Amino acid sequence: MNTNQDNRIEELKEIIKPYIQNQEAIETITEETDFIKDLQINSANLVDIVLDIEEKYEIVIDNPSMERMINVKAALEIIDAKLNE
Repeated sequence: MNTNQDNRIEELKEIIKPYIQNQEAIETITEETDFIKDLQINSANLVDIVLDIEEKYEIVIDNPSMERMINVKAALEIIDAKLNE
């Protein structure tokens, strides 16, 4: 992973942190971490996370992208794609 990717994961951790019950799980986040299965984030909180991501990066995440955003890797890919548009 490159430094930029590491930074993104750190930024993502900060966004996700308020929404998860298991704070230990946030420390072991990888690209494979599933928001719902691994972090037990419910769908309402997932929407809040998407809104927070949009605000932080000043991007708009459409519904098809939102539905794909089930894990850290997908979230990073979507953020990068939107930033590069």
